[in-house]
Amino acid sequence: MVRILLVSLAGLLSGCDGGAAVPADSNLVQSLARDPEALARGEALYLGTCAALCHGLPSDADAFLFDCEWSHGGSDDEIFAVITNGIPDTRMVGFGNNFPEGDDDKWKIIAFLRANQQPCG
Repeated sequence: MVRILLVSLAGLLSGCDGGAAVPADSNLVQSLARDPEALARGEALYLGTCAALCHGLPSDADAFLFDCEWSHGGSDDEIFAVITNGIPDTRMVGFGNNFPEGDDDKWKIIAFLRANQQPCG
């Protein structure tokens, strides 16, 4: 058990998967994307916070968060940072830790985005 934990931790710290950078919490996001309750919470948070203010829904033609083009980084960690810190000189404010469940809620929003993302390429 300890060996598995150490190997997993080493993989997260190295950020490598065949030479490609892997977000530190990619396993967390993938796990949340398979959890119906987490996805439902991520969707509710997205609808109440993101879609209601600036971003569209997956079915909208201009739903910029569900395509493969991200102007401020598209990795899970970069999206997390944007949600947390915002983007200077834009309407994207940082939410910090203002979600009821803090970081967990931000990861659930990212899982909802990933679960509804259009195929890339």
